[in-house]
This record gives sequence, structure tokens and C-alpha cells, in this order.
Amino acid sequence: MGKEGNIQSSRNMGVETLADQAVIETHDLTKAFKTVVAVDGLTLQIRPGEIFGLLGPDGAGKTTTIRLLVAIMDPTSGWAKVAGFDTVSEPEPIKRRIGYMAQSFNLYGDLSVWENLNFFADVFEVTGAEREARIQRLLDFARLGEFRERRAAHLSGGMQKKLALACTLIHTPEIIFLDEPTTGVDPVSRREFWDILTDLHLQGITLVVSTPYMDEAERCSRVGLIYQGRLVVCDTPEKVKAMTEGELIALWPSDVRQAQAALTGQAGVLEIQTYGDQLRIFTHDTDGLMERLRSVLAQEGIEVRDLRKTRPRMEEAFISLIRRHMADNRTAGGTPANGEQDARGPRGSAADEGTA
Repeated sequence: MGKEGNIQSSRNMGVETLADQAVIETHDLTKAFKTVVAVDGLTLQIRPGEIFGLLGPDGAGKTTTIRLLVAIMDPTSGWAKVAGFDTVSEPEPIKRRIGYMAQSFNLYGDLSVWENLNFFADVFEVTGAEREARIQRLLDFARLGEFRERRAAHLSGGMQKKLALACTLIHTPEIIFLDEPTTGVDPVSRREFWDILTDLHLQGITLVVSTPYMDEAERCSRVGLIYQGRLVVCDTPEKVKAMTEGELIALWPSDVRQAQAALTGQAGVLEIQTYGDQLRIFTHDTDGLMERLRSVLAQEGIEVRDLRKTRPRMEEAFISLIRRHMADNRTAGGTPANGEQDARGPRGSAADEGTA
């Protein structure tokens, strides 16, 4: 079953561990739907005040994990605690302390920005002068002040996301769960939305964010890589990137497909990943391999336009770790928990959308 990497329990030794100070904790959390295991043995601890990223491809189990944690779905087995309360036996105290922003837009399109905020203030019994102050503060915080009278249905996708976040914050939650909050949003709005999340992080609010975007994972305190319902690895972005096997070479050949075919299986080549007109090649010996690559490609009549050492990005790390996980499963005779998924990993990063 899935266990969080690099976390060793030392409760019995009287040492304060991550589990002792966790604001969210799960143990062997599992959710099955008939023949599909959406979440498979998730053991995880999340610290107060951190941005924790749930990273994985579509169908990996991210949304189901969040629904289990916000106490709107019961697990098949295992348990989860949020703010010290059990999600099955104590859901109401949890719901008073958290905010939950679902993946799809679920506000009232016929209501204005201001009316939506007022509606959620009613739901959470925020009244009087404090109500007016919070709404104004959230309008300013989400940069929606000039749109307060506009109907939610007439807002852009990015502004709808900001309004949904503002409504989530109306009762000042301690913990916020956001399920792929920037999916379908343009790159500029995505960056603005993450600037807002960073401000919340600086205020000490715990954020749990699921995302398929690699550049967003880089902004998190820690990330959990989920694949086929299982937690593959959990650590800081820098440490996750350091888990990739070998060193990395970036190659720009005149013919990507022909170059990949020529280099696949060459001695010293551990793995090749393709990104547009570039090949990213993992090896244990960059210096020795680079000259050999030039020679092999020259024999095939392929021009080397550029060749350099580089560092793995989160996307390369994710794909490499998933491939390693799949290979280990095949060796152990394991079967997929959630159906076969695309080993190429999550959707693209901001770089794929035209921003840095």
C-alpha cells in the first residue's frame, strides 16, 4: 500500500515528527468504486501552513482524495483526520474549518459577484459589520472590486476562479482544498491566481492543491505524486527532481524522430524523453555520452543543432518516476489499480502554453 516517502515515525522515542504536528493525516486510506480502486492505501501527513500539491495525470485519484479529505465521501477502508477530526465520525467540525473549491465552476451564474459573496456569507452565518468588511476585503484581495455588479456567468474563466476562491474564503477557513483550480484558465490568469494563493500561504493558511501542471508543482512546499491511486513519492520539489536516475543531456537534432530511433538502446542511455524539437536524455556519464551521441548521429546523417548538460525539471522527474514505478509493478507482477494511464504524465506546464 502507498506510504509517504522519507517520513519515519519516531513517536515512541518522544521525538516530534511530521505526524505529531500534522493538520491533515491519512492512514491506508482507500476508496473503491466496484472494480476500480481510485485511492489505494494513501498514507500521508500535511503540515500546518504549507502548500501541498497533489500531482498526477487525469484519473490518478486526485479529486477522490480531496473529496475524502473534505468529508463529502467516506473511504472504503483506512482513515483520515483533518484539523484533528475524523472525516467519517466528525465531518461537521471539519466543514466549519475548511474551504473547498471544486474543479468545476459551481457558483450562481445569474447572481452578481457581490450577490454570490453575500449568499455564501449567509450560508456560513457571517453577519453585520464583519460581513461587509470581509466582502470588501475579499473583493480587493481577488481584484474583483470593479466587477462587483457583473453576473458570475459573464466573467472570464480566470475571474470566475477568483470569485470561487473569494467565496471559499468568506468564513476565514484554516485549511483550503482546491481541486485543479486553474484548469482551463489562460496563463496570465493562472499566474495571478497563484499570486493570490501565495498571499494566503504567507498568512499561514494550509493549502492543498491538486494540479496537472508541472510549473504549479514548483510553487508548492511539498508535492505528492499520485499514479493509479497510489502515492508514488512525496517530498519537496527539489528533492523529487533529485530522485531521477542519472544526469541529463538536452539535444536539439535536425530530425527528432530519426535521432530518437538512432539513440534508443545506445550504451549509457538510460531514458529518452521528447519535448517538441528537443530530446532529453538521461545518462550516468554526460561527458562520455555527449561525444558518442555526436558520433552516432553524424553516422546517421543527423545534424546536432545544440547539445548541452541540463538539470531535470519537475515534468521529467514525474515521467521518469512513473516509468520506474510501472517497471517495478511489472517486475512484481502487479496490476494497475485505476486502469492503464498515460505514462507521459500530467498535462503541460505553463511553458507549453506560451509562458515561462
